[in-house]
Amino acid sequence: MIHPLEPQPSDPCHGDTSSPQWRPELEAKYAALGARLEPLIPCLEWSLYLPWIDAIQTLKRERGAVIMAHSYQSPEIFHGVADITGDSLALAQAASACDAQLIVLCGVHFMAESAKILAPDRTVLIPDLEAGCSLASSITAADIRELRQRHPGAPVVSYVNTSAEVKAESDACCTSANAVQVVEAMGADKVIFLPDRYLGRHVAQQTGVELVLWNGCCEVHEQFTAQQARDARERFDAKLVAHPECPPEVQDEADFVGSTTAMGAWLEKTQPQRVALITECSMADNLRSRFPEVEFIQPCNLCPHMKRITLPNIHACLRDLRHEVTVPEAIADRARAALERMLAIGRRDRV
Repeated sequence: MIHPLEPQPSDPCHGDTSSPQWRPELEAKYAALGARLEPLIPCLEWSLYLPWIDAIQTLKRERGAVIMAHSYQSPEIFHGVADITGDSLALAQAASACDAQLIVLCGVHFMAESAKILAPDRTVLIPDLEAGCSLASSITAADIRELRQRHPGAPVVSYVNTSAEVKAESDACCTSANAVQVVEAMGADKVIFLPDRYLGRHVAQQTGVELVLWNGCCEVHEQFTAQQARDARERFDAKLVAHPECPPEVQDEADFVGSTTAMGAWLEKTQPQRVALITECSMADNLRSRFPEVEFIQPCNLCPHMKRITLPNIHACLRDLRHEVTVPEAIADRARAALERMLAIGRRDRV
């Protein structure tokens, strides 16, 4: 459950006169960050972002907060204000080990719920209540109970991109980084795997376990086509790296299919001259600074939910302690067991 804390002053995105102002000394203070972001954002935007970054850094210190940002966050957030960055598994691991009393989760709501479940004694905030997920919305706890009735004895493995209620009905959670290993750890001939049917197909190709799949998909990744992938290869002589949430025909065109973190590991190992990352746009932006020698070709789709997180609403979130994430204890306890099975297996990407 996610709810706003009261009172809520007006959002600085919508006319708040307390918006931080640019000052000449900020350029020198953040010169190193500016140099890092220069190839990643339009130069005219830097002077707009800089006062927000400085104000957030100040508030963060005052609050004793830690900011966690998913790899799909825009560069000014990912590089500018985040303390911890990574994919869903990395953020879940960080939440379980976090010492800070206040966590601001720059991602979508299921990530904030997972952080709260794994750090129940911490305050977890999300900058925008509407940062949702098409995958998480595609299945309910009632759907899982019906699946169990139709497939008695089959354990349920839920992708981490699900609500707390769905996790609570599951035997284990997984990410794209360790889905194969979690499925095999169930020790069953048949496993109910949900909700992403494309990730499920990818997992099924790598294991002898029979998978019962749900008809969910990611609204960002499902838009990619095999023709886009072929065009990137043929026009730019680029290597193709795809997320397993992409349609099967896109995965079949790729040189490598893997999680967001595995993509970075593959680039480190392979060092291609050009690469097209077939995933959310900001992934390439954030990897470009790590691999300046690689030319990134972007067959680009933006996640509308991730892009609801902005510097102004991160600032408002910290300033007003707004949008606290809570999970009922009975649901959290059961969901925690499923998440802890995932964490116990850890990252097992094949690169």
